[in-house]
Amino acid sequence: MCNKYPMRKPPEALFDPFTQLRVPFRWAEGRTPNLEPRDEITVRDSAPVVRRAPDGVGVEAVLLPWAWSAPNGRPVFNFRAEGRSFARSHRCLIPADGFYEFTERTDGKKGPKHRHLFTLTGHDWFWIAGLVRDGAFAMLTVQPGPDIAPFHDRQIVVLPPLAAMDWLALERPEAGVLRPLPAGSLTHMQLT
Repeated sequence: MCNKYPMRKPPEALFDPFTQLRVPFRWAEGRTPNLEPRDEITVRDSAPVVRRAPDGVGVEAVLLPWAWSAPNGRPVFNFRAEGRSFARSHRCLIPADGFYEFTERTDGKKGPKHRHLFTLTGHDWFWIAGLVRDGAFAMLTVQPGPDIAPFHDRQIVVLPPLAAMDWLALERPEAGVLRPLPAGSLTHMQLT
């Protein structure tokens, strides 16, 4: 399951979809942070997420840790979407320009698993649908679509940049948002 992702776009890129959607956007701290491009954001790292603004006017970006703690202390970094309603949840969007999946080696050699990078075809970056609990975020997962099924039995919910409010404001029914993308929507590259 997705437990690493890159975000190399500058934080200013997050403004663009909301400008096009005419939704006010701000950083929670009142200024854009100086975030370096990152090839790997891993569980428990802090990363930017976008959520509805607490005052109800537009959206705000904030840095939060990835994964809240389950009662047993384990990190909850992915959260199943099927059979749940998120209308009363604290929804967020996680910006990413890709995500990694890992598969067992098939060459008979010992060593690290094969690493696969998935990006959204035709886009420099995208959103991952998420939730915020206890001051941390987790990614929503669904059954895999045709691009991910050969590599994993679950996948994160990927949304194009202009679909931001579909999730944050539930402008479309959840079933239409929390689903895998059609075949060919994700570009795959094996890295190792």
